[in-house]
Amino acid sequence: MPHLDLTDPAHAYFFGFAQTDGSLYAGTGQKGRLMIELAVQDEAVLHEFAGLFPVHSRVSRRVRTTNFGPHRSAVWTLCDLSVRRELVGLGLPAGPKSALVAPPTVPFSTRDYLRGLVDGDGSVGFTRTGRPFLSFVTASQPLADFFCAQVRAVTGLERTVRRNTRDGVYNPMVASDGAAALASWLYPPGCLALERKRAAAALVAAWTRPPGMRARPVAGARRWTPDEDVEVMVGTVREAAGRLGRTEKAVALRRFRLRRAVSAAGD
Repeated sequence: MPHLDLTDPAHAYFFGFAQTDGSLYAGTGQKGRLMIELAVQDEAVLHEFAGLFPVHSRVSRRVRTTNFGPHRSAVWTLCDLSVRRELVGLGLPAGPKSALVAPPTVPFSTRDYLRGLVDGDGSVGFTRTGRPFLSFVTASQPLADFFCAQVRAVTGLERTVRRNTRDGVYNPMVASDGAAALASWLYPPGCLALERKRAAAALVAAWTRPPGMRARPVAGARRWTPDEDVEVMVGTVREAAGRLGRTEKAVALRRFRLRRAVSAAGD
């Protein structure tokens, strides 16, 4: 029986995290290990992973001397051969992986997998000017495209990414209203996540545009189709948002505009 079911939210989150922040080593014969090392402040999520895969799995502490003094980290190590083989089959290669990893080809929980990617190699917070943002850094084009596709599905915003010239990685980002909508969707109450990023996401999700701050026009924004205009009026705002892949804010605003247009036509 497989150990990993990526339709399970916890497994999907773990796999996204392992693809970004994990290191899979293949030793001689059947030896090898998966390691994820985090700062001690993030240790709790490693114990969650250990609970998912308790066989040949442990969390330990490590202290290293750096130019800035001692650095204390927590390390989760998994040596279970059968789990490691499943990870390779799902798309987590041993050795260098940053440019090779891609979304799974089997069914998986999209939101939880994306949250694992962002917790591993993303950022959630505010710029120095107080503007909220949510970003992701990757050397993998398939992962960059996947992030942008989810931004489009949740917020309606289009993102075109290119590798930067300095280190050849992609860094797609969404800010302001889009960041608030994406953070709210990506970090639902009770989800498995790094606690510090969950807290940051809650602040980003609660952000509202200050009075007098104009929204920037978005080139290539997802337009409403006639079929969507029919669907948007059916059921609750939440139900319509789920069916259409839109935010509840976008659905509520579209309903308001359609009703106002109908009212004006009847005058």
